[in-house]
Amino acid sequence: MEERQNGTNYSAEQIQVLEGLEPVRKRPGMYIGSTGPKGLHHLVYEVVDNSIDEALAGRCDTIKVILNEDNSVTIIDNGSGIPVEKHPKTGKSTVETVLTVLHAGGKFDNSAYKVSGGLHGVGVSVVNALSEWLEVRVKRNGKEYRQKFERGNPITTLEIIGEAKDTGTSITFKPDDLIFETTNFKYDTLEHRLRELAFLNKGIKISIEDKREDDEDKKEVFYYEGGIKAFVKHLNRNRNPLHKEIIYYEGEDENSVVEFSIQYTEDYSENIFTFANNINTHEGGTHLSGFKIALTRVVNDYARKYNLLKEKDKNLNGEDIREGITAVLSVKLGDPQFEGQTKTKLGNSEMRGIVEGLVYEAMERFLEENPKVAKTIVDKSIRASRAREAAKRARELTRRKNVLESSSLPGKLADCSETDASISEVFLVEGDSAGGSAKQGRDRRTQAILPLRGKIMNVEKARIDKILNYNEIKAMITAFGCGIGDEFDLSKVRYGKIIIMTDADVDGAHIRTLLLTFFYRYMKPLIENGYVYIAQPPLYKIKQGKKVYYAYSDKEMDKILNEIGRNNYSVQRYKGLGEMNPEQLWETTMNPENRVLLKVSVEDAFAADEIFTTLMGDKVKPRREFIQKNAKYVQNLDI
Repeated sequence: MEERQNGTNYSAEQIQVLEGLEPVRKRPGMYIGSTGPKGLHHLVYEVVDNSIDEALAGRCDTIKVILNEDNSVTIIDNGSGIPVEKHPKTGKSTVETVLTVLHAGGKFDNSAYKVSGGLHGVGVSVVNALSEWLEVRVKRNGKEYRQKFERGNPITTLEIIGEAKDTGTSITFKPDDLIFETTNFKYDTLEHRLRELAFLNKGIKISIEDKREDDEDKKEVFYYEGGIKAFVKHLNRNRNPLHKEIIYYEGEDENSVVEFSIQYTEDYSENIFTFANNINTHEGGTHLSGFKIALTRVVNDYARKYNLLKEKDKNLNGEDIREGITAVLSVKLGDPQFEGQTKTKLGNSEMRGIVEGLVYEAMERFLEENPKVAKTIVDKSIRASRAREAAKRARELTRRKNVLESSSLPGKLADCSETDASISEVFLVEGDSAGGSAKQGRDRRTQAILPLRGKIMNVEKARIDKILNYNEIKAMITAFGCGIGDEFDLSKVRYGKIIIMTDADVDGAHIRTLLLTFFYRYMKPLIENGYVYIAQPPLYKIKQGKKVYYAYSDKEMDKILNEIGRNNYSVQRYKGLGEMNPEQLWETTMNPENRVLLKVSVEDAFAADEIFTTLMGDKVKPRREFIQKNAKYVQNLDI
């Protein structure tokens, strides 16, 4: 960790003003993505990003996040403090300028911050605009300053409230319930992101404390000298590594820093997490392309050099070499260009070559110096290659044929007549009984039914050749039409909604988990682009006279009973979809006018990977610990 600087090169003149703050409250979604939970948590990330920028500049090494009892949030850092001098362009203090003018911040001036973590650069001004109130405290120049705001407007001037021996910034804000759908922060969501930031910025101590609980306060402190090397170790703690030593490298090229860490496991899936300036680049980009190219080339070169591949053998492809890999790639650059649907794809063309060169050189040296590990990686890649060849025929059979060959679709699929994917949907239904009711009750024009027999295989524990030979999985891949793995093509998907419809019991939940594991590991774009849904069949049918009501929870049942009066009524508890006749299934679960669907999303790929590995992997102990920790949150459990 570099020594903290005194911040003298960070002054009022370096804060550039681009435009006003007016539009933020009118169109908050433009600035933070949404007014739902994602946008709410983004407020915290914007403030924390400023503190991380201070850390990257060598002026800060401790960041604290505190969830207060009134649901406000406090973020404290020991950086150099926001400048307090009068800003030359606005005539106001720089603190007030930063908090009330959009795009006013040091990250627009490269002399203040060489690398910035904020995605949009809108910063604390947007947080201020979308808060019921905000209070900022700055320790700088031996003094402590304070200013208060309400809904973006200053209600006090910047005032000195005391002496200060150290430096730093403290911001406390309460999100505005006039703006947000919910103002309740989720501890786990913030905890995941802060841990991630601590991994990505070694030597920085980041803590989170929740004071809202009735019982003991929850608190976590994240500090990793090992950085992303510790990140890979954490990701693999519930897996079986193939080699003990974790591969790690950090290098620089001109104005860029490249870090990567790798460890292979006995798993069959590939887990590569990429970041650019601490932003999780879910959609990959040029840095990921460079990483994959280098890894493929260096393993093949090593295998050829030491005759680990037979002359007649083709080169191993990238998919073979990445089987079972857990890797974290982090780049930091001066002017990142983000693109893609969610602005999380790195577009800087120069990063492909920079990453490829550094990764190839580092991996070549590691493989030469660690022949045992090198042979382990090559051997696993060769086994993956052989399995891929064995799966080739199965893969061909699952590819969707053209319209003239539509008879190749699975026989159990009751397809819809509509060919426009945007208005078509397919229900994955558990069991023949429910499948029969669904086929009779559906809208045949837009709704297809694919019955699944029992529980599909756990893809977490199987290689692709075994997966592609499993009948239920083959049926799904063929029906969807979009392929699988590296050959996945979202433009070919035959349905706009893929709806998992299972019983509301333990077995139904298990089947849902198995299906979601398959989608996450082999068809992740379906989840990322909002194609996967979970149907919500009712738990109860309430009848009073000729009137019928459906309740989807115990709470909803009690509400209905209170409204209709608790006289002369009957309650039927549905144990499974098969208990409903076609009309009931249509009315309660399939009719777009009445049904309740949950869209499956992956807000945090790192957290999702952790859960799927824990629940579906080989190790029993972490699964038991997860169940013990979360048992208290179970609301409906059928035994």
